[in-house]
Amino acid sequence: MQNINVYIRNANFTLMEFIDEKIENYALSHSQPESDVLHRLNRETHSKVLVPRMLSGHMQGNVLSMFSKMIQPKQILEIGTYTGYSGICLAQGLQEGGKLHTIDINVELEKMVRAFIAEAGLTEKINYYLGDAIEVIPTINELFDLVFIDADKKNYAAYYDLVFDKVRSGGFIIADNVLWSGKILDDEDKMDANTRIIHEYNKKIHTDYRVEHMLLPIRDGLMIARKK
Repeated sequence: MQNINVYIRNANFTLMEFIDEKIENYALSHSQPESDVLHRLNRETHSKVLVPRMLSGHMQGNVLSMFSKMIQPKQILEIGTYTGYSGICLAQGLQEGGKLHTIDINVELEKMVRAFIAEAGLTEKINYYLGDAIEVIPTINELFDLVFIDADKKNYAAYYDLVFDKVRSGGFIIADNVLWSGKILDDEDKMDANTRIIHEYNKKIHTDYRVEHMLLPIRDGLMIARKK
């Protein structure tokens, strides 16, 4: 159960709710509903998988799907598959013949992930890699239009540096959990280790002259960086 324990160590938080629950429910009720596949994946993740709050979920899933459809990527890289919800959402915007490459270290979830990818009709569009993303990323010889980082926080900066030259000019790098349940507002000298790592990542993007960027307070925060 080593890989499951890695998830627990890196996800010992409760997401801050930034939007009034009634407002969020109204927004969701007037947004694209979850597909049957995503709805079942959502329910199964919450009933069978540890730390289900790591799931992107309906609101963020819609955002990722909309971003992807606006960008119309040919190649997507996702670092951190979890149970496959965000990958399925991102794949909805792929061009004809496009591919989503998704990497995860948790072998215990492989059967579930592959089953839902197949159920969503995306087996031919998604390449699923099991292993350490630091080692896997250099083996994927593609130029990416969109990268989504949602894995172990200690390596966010390393992932960013690894993928940067693999992203086309005008391409996007999106990182999740950059508000870290509001802990990011703590005084720097009082931040715990994980919060400091996220804070340093945010500062890294904010001072990178090679990108345009915006931090969106959606769910637990999305840092959007567009390569110039």
